[in-house]
Amino acid sequence: MENKIPSFLIARSSAAPLAEGRGRLRISFIEKSIQHLAGVINIGHAQWESASRDAFLQKIDARVKVLFLLFYVVIISLKRDLVSESLIAGLIFMLALTSRVDLMDLYKRVLFWGFVFGFLIAFPSAFNVVTQGEIIFPVLNLEKSHTFWIYHIPQEIGITREGSLGVLMLTSRVMNSLALSFLVLATTSLPEIIRALKVLRVPDSFLMIITLTFKYIFIFTKTVEDMFLAKKSRLAVHTGNAESRRWIAGRLAFIFRRTRMRCEEIFKAMLSRGFADEVRIYKFSRLAALDWSAGICLFIAGVIFLWI
Repeated sequence: MENKIPSFLIARSSAAPLAEGRGRLRISFIEKSIQHLAGVINIGHAQWESASRDAFLQKIDARVKVLFLLFYVVIISLKRDLVSESLIAGLIFMLALTSRVDLMDLYKRVLFWGFVFGFLIAFPSAFNVVTQGEIIFPVLNLEKSHTFWIYHIPQEIGITREGSLGVLMLTSRVMNSLALSFLVLATTSLPEIIRALKVLRVPDSFLMIITLTFKYIFIFTKTVEDMFLAKKSRLAVHTGNAESRRWIAGRLAFIFRRTRMRCEEIFKAMLSRGFADEVRIYKFSRLAALDWSAGICLFIAGVIFLWI
């Protein structure tokens, strides 16, 4: 009997010399954007997988974790020394370690967003133009000082000790808050978070916005990815930038129309099933001994952080 080679192997082997001969293929801006959108779906899948693991924080009730998040965010914003922020960061790291969360992925996002919203925003305050103090790193020397209205520019411009401490303080606060939020999201599914927020008397309109937005993000990314793959599969040659821009504009209009139609269909379906502007949930079970003990220990740790 004759052995047949699968067609996808033949296509791959025949395309390999062509790709090697032309060098590395250039990825267009659209394909990079589609890859980022696909990454959103992967993040959502990883969050659902990590929230279903049999680990420490995953076993704790969502109400305890939401209160823990709110309590510690307030503590992080109130502390004014780097020692306390470092201790809180160590506690968050230990909780992430015992919860078997992907530490590399968690802290990669924390470092990126902490650098953007913490360090970059606060970095200008490190200079003596904004924060007066002892200069530890001179940057620029002018011929003389200048005064513009209420602003004074000194002759020597540099980074001050007080300003650098302020930048480090704000960056540590942002990073601890982000790490805590990402940790709770990684160990709790969205329905459980919504139920916990409902118990805490969060308005129903806010809960519906969170739920529908979360679901629509994945629907939107999947739709865009499918449309681009369908377009790419019908093309035999590379399209120019002008054609790509026209295609993007057309797809945006199509997605907008489809979104309006989908919203109307969903709203009519909700009304036909008895929706009356109220989010109803089933009753929570009573807190277990693990929930009480974990909540008390975290509360005591938070009080200690406030005291030191």
